[in-house]
Amino acid sequence: MIKNDTIIALATPAGVGAISVIRLSGENAITIVDAFFKSVRKGKTLKNQKSHTIHLGHIVQNDILLDEVLVSVFKDPNSYTGENVIEISCHGSSFIQQEIIQLFLKNGCRMADNGEFTMRAFLNGKMDLSQAEAVADVIASNSAASHQMAIQQMRGGITNELKELRVQLLDFAALIELELDFSGEDVEFADRTKFKELVAKITFVLKRLIDSFSFGNAMKYGIPVAIIGEPNVGKSTLLNTLLNEEKAIVSDIAGTTRDAIEDEIIIDGVAFRFIDTAGIRETEDVIESIGIRKAYEKADNAQLIIFLIDANKYIYSSEEFLEEIETIKIRFPNKRLLVIANKVDTLSCHDTSILESEIDNLILLSAKNKTGIEALKAELTSLVNIGALSNNETIVTNSRHFEALNNALTAITSVQQGIDLEIGTDLFSIDIRECLRHLGNITGEYDVDKDILGHIFGNFCIGK
Repeated sequence: MIKNDTIIALATPAGVGAISVIRLSGENAITIVDAFFKSVRKGKTLKNQKSHTIHLGHIVQNDILLDEVLVSVFKDPNSYTGENVIEISCHGSSFIQQEIIQLFLKNGCRMADNGEFTMRAFLNGKMDLSQAEAVADVIASNSAASHQMAIQQMRGGITNELKELRVQLLDFAALIELELDFSGEDVEFADRTKFKELVAKITFVLKRLIDSFSFGNAMKYGIPVAIIGEPNVGKSTLLNTLLNEEKAIVSDIAGTTRDAIEDEIIIDGVAFRFIDTAGIRETEDVIESIGIRKAYEKADNAQLIIFLIDANKYIYSSEEFLEEIETIKIRFPNKRLLVIANKVDTLSCHDTSILESEIDNLILLSAKNKTGIEALKAELTSLVNIGALSNNETIVTNSRHFEALNNALTAITSVQQGIDLEIGTDLFSIDIRECLRHLGNITGEYDVDKDILGHIFGNFCIGK
């Protein structure tokens, strides 16, 4: 799959800017650029320069100066792709970008495919497959949390977690295969006690990584927070206040919100995706009923639920309020629930104290006056397990990795069952190989299907 041709692409975003970077990679990259590069130092050629050096000069075509540029030289194997790489920093005019790219396309280059630079880095052994996928996550990260997870993965997070276990499992697999060759002599080369310990250790690690996926996926794409409650309790006002814009229509008319409205904000480096839902009540309005059904669906899919109530309504009926909270908890037993009393600006200090004393963990705020919002934000971030990020724990965010880990767990569980039942080595050796195959597919250390590679790198941007 490794091609010897030279590829070229714009490595910075398309459009006008101060500086643009054009990247070339391939055996002939330096030679091709050298033919059109005129250094400010007379007689200087790129092919005679050391790797990791930068040179000032001009790109010239038929004695016509296209641009003054800085050319960075990276010689194989010490480059991003493991090949000769040239990066041309030119002025950010779209015209200049295209003139330079077209010049080299006519003289030995072809346009790079999506993600082809990173694919070459993988194929040339500069990074494993999980690290290559993390490059796209770094580019797409939109919060401190998602960026930190991507960087940790790009540095080999999941690879380091599995590498030693995989090597040990390979050693045992080899010994068990050897036993099969001497099956008629009733000998055991693999220490069964140590093998059981390894299988238990692998099972523990796989389960921990699998369990991290839900959290990692939410941190990567934004933690979904559903705002539910009766009509006119201030759900849309709260959404607008959190977003600091008029995202949702606010009205005194009950049932104004009939469809889910959502948007994302970042709080202390963590992305939260807030979803304003239709007011929950008994209604004969067909359209509003659909909105209420959607409200429950959004709450089902959310990780956090904000149950918003009108503080005035419950000031002297806390029992009714507690019953509603219990109903919400029963309906969403596995969700984290924040109970918020809105419109506290209309209450006296005495009434506010009554609410706080009768209902545990109640958050008081006025969405209209923007009071209590900071306390709500602090509570939201406290519910997120950012300790895992602080401790640099490996967090799975890639659905392909998640699937492979689940398949590996299924296989290693079958191995454990085979050991417990004392079945023949030839039977559970198949499951060992299956586990190794799924673990290897995460990092690309096993036979990785060409179609899988095409799918992974096809989602990259052109210049990466």
